[in-house]
This record gives sequence, structure tokens and C-alpha cells, in this order.
Amino acid sequence: MPKTLSWREKLGNRYPYCIVAACIINMFLPCAMILSCIGIFIPPVTSYFQVAKTDFSLSFALLCVVMMVSLPITGKLVERFSLRRLLPFCIILCGFGFGAMGFAQAIWHFYICGIVIGLGMPGILFLSVPTLIGNWFKDRMGFFIGLCMAFTGIGGAVFNSLGTALIQTSPEGWRLTYIAFAIAILAISLPVSILCIFDTPEEIGLLPYGSDKEISDTQQSQLNDDNPAVEHEVHTNNISAKDALAMPEFYALALFAGIITLNQTIYQFFASYALSFSSVFPAIAAASGLIASAAMTGQAIGKVLLGIINDKSIRAATLLGIASGIIGLALMWVFPMYLGIMLLGSFLFGFVYAMTTVQTPLLVRTVFGQKDYALIYSRVSIVSSLLSALAAVIWSFIIDSVGGYPLMFTLGFICMGACLVLAFFSLRKIRKKLTV
Repeated sequence: MPKTLSWREKLGNRYPYCIVAACIINMFLPCAMILSCIGIFIPPVTSYFQVAKTDFSLSFALLCVVMMVSLPITGKLVERFSLRRLLPFCIILCGFGFGAMGFAQAIWHFYICGIVIGLGMPGILFLSVPTLIGNWFKDRMGFFIGLCMAFTGIGGAVFNSLGTALIQTSPEGWRLTYIAFAIAILAISLPVSILCIFDTPEEIGLLPYGSDKEISDTQQSQLNDDNPAVEHEVHTNNISAKDALAMPEFYALALFAGIITLNQTIYQFFASYALSFSSVFPAIAAASGLIASAAMTGQAIGKVLLGIINDKSIRAATLLGIASGIIGLALMWVFPMYLGIMLLGSFLFGFVYAMTTVQTPLLVRTVFGQKDYALIYSRVSIVSSLLSALAAVIWSFIIDSVGGYPLMFTLGFICMGACLVLAFFSLRKIRKKLTV
């Protein structure tokens, strides 16, 4: 009797696409629902409990702080137990934590839920996509990381609209929305992760995508001698987490991760910036929401585009992202009277926003290699988690100061310039070779 093939065996060399699909679902559902939709819950929850917006926002701040603390622990757990075992547990924590917000009877209940989500989110948001794509793909790694990460923005656009509609169904529609979102996370993301995710292709007898395109060092050298043509960055490192801590590149990338996260938070104030022109440019003020949404569109497209360029040159992708952000911010500052230019500026700024989740993991992998990637990346991301918790407060303080929005734009330029320097510094020892 012939052997019946399992669905995994039937997929064969196409199975890496299953990994991509699983990563997309995790970015689209738990990450987008929890992290990109917090704004729609602020008005109804604060109104219901009669508390200030700051009181409710503390739950998100706690979430970010717990992420910061738990990131290195999660990285060690991934190295020890594997993502296949850990990721379902992370999804359960996020799903139940988010759903429990729908049953909250006091504002402090949201703080407890934020802590629970903060324990589960690092494994999903920071580690799952770059680790899995890095293990399963030897070719087009940047493209697939960018594609997966783009769905945090796409999911944000979808679920902000859907969630708003659900919230408006009743005075306590926010409860229904929390519960409905949590059910979707647990009913879809959890079984997909359990059934589909394996840490490496070798676990199921496969090779990474693009392995057939690899050329031996000897062959490559011969090709280089015969056909010196295109310049290509070659990673030669495979550094342990312990050794990484002794390298200045580690601290440069940690600062990069923090500053790029601080910088991307500027987009949250694009709407209020547009509204500040209500008396002189009422059309700009009326389109404040559209202007803010343009940045989300830019970051979704930017993630895919930067991923593609990263596959050719990580330096070129870094330069493009930073340059786009600088140009975008400059356009919004100099030409606030023109709606088209404001939309273009916000869209371009979305490219540097995209770098937070695309460029950082690729820089870490390029500089330090695969050996202890999850642990090193988790440690680098501690700074970004800290700044994500503080960024909104920092920019709010700056905007309310004497300097106002001009100071915010000026500091944004400085942040982006610093990120470019830090990224190129971290890449200074990466060898370049000539290939066909």
C-alpha cells in the first residue's frame, strides 16, 4: 500500500512560503490588533471609567517596559527551547491578556493586562519574523522580512476601521471589540503557529529557500577573478552573544534601534501638526487624519521596498530609508500650506518608520551572523522598547515647550542623521567582494 504523504510533505520545497504565511498572520493579527489599534480604545474606555487619557495610556507604557525587561529573557528561551515551542505560549499570553481588557472593571485592570501582553509580545513582534525568515531563507531574506512586517501597518488600517465600527455598536462596544479581537488571535494565530512553524527546514527534512543558488567559496573566488562586476556585501561573521557584548558595533546598533524608534513616533503628531494650521490653512486641518494615514501607507510600502533593496545592499537600503525620512519631514515643515506636499512628506517619512522593524534585524544579522542571533537581537531591542514607552511623552513635552513643532522637526533631522552614522559605523568591518 503506497504511503500517504502529509500536507507538509506534499508542499515540499514550497514549505518556506507556509512559514511566510504564518509570519504574516502573526503580524496581521496579534501585532496589528494590539499595538496599532490602541488609539481607538482611548475615548470609549476613558469616558466609561471617567479617567484621564494619561491614566489609560499607562497600560501601554507598562506593556513597553515589560517588553524591554523580558526581551533578553525571551531571547534566551528561544535559543534554549525553540520558537516552535515558545511562540504558541506568547500568542496565548497576548490573546488572553487582550481579551481580559474587555472584562475590566477598573482602570488598574488594564495595567495587569498590559503586563501580561508585554510578556508575550517580544517573541511575536521582535523575534519570530527575523529568526524564522533568517533560518528558512538564504535568498531574498530582506524582501520576505519586509513583506511580513508590512502587515503590521496593513492590519492597523483594517482593524482600526473595523474596531471603530464595533465600538460604536453600543455604549460598551469597546468590550465586544477587545473580546472579538482576542478570539481572532487565539482562533487563527494560535493553531497556525502550532501546525505550521518549525524553527529550521532541517527539522522536516528540507533545505532553506535559495540553497540551490549558493556557490562554494572556491567557485565564488574563481568567478570574482574572471568577472569582476557588481559590488556586493558579504557577511563573514558568526559571533556569539558573549563576544557581541564586547564589540562597539553592538552598542551602536542598540542606539540605532532606540533612536530610530524615538524618531518614528513623530508620525503620531502629524495629525496635531496639521490641526495647528486650522486658522490659516483650514483645508490642511480638515485632512489631518488623511495626512497621518499617509505615513502608515508609506511604512507598509517602505517595508517591502527596503526589504528588496536590502537583498542587494544593506547600505543602500539604510541610506534610502534615512534620506526619505529627512526629505519627507522637510517637505512637511517648509510647505504646510499644500495638501499634496503634506501627504507626500508624510508618505516619505513612512519609509524611515519602516526601518524600525526591517532595518534593525537585518543590520544585527549582517554584523553578528546567525549563531546567537535571537539573543543578540533581543538585547539590541531593549533600547527600542524603552524608547517606545517614553517616546510619546518626550515628543509631547517638546511640542508643548517654547520650541514647539519646529524643535520637533529639528530633533527629528538630528535623530535620522545619528541613525545613519550609527548604522554605517556598525557595518564598517563588513567585507565587500566583487561578484558577477
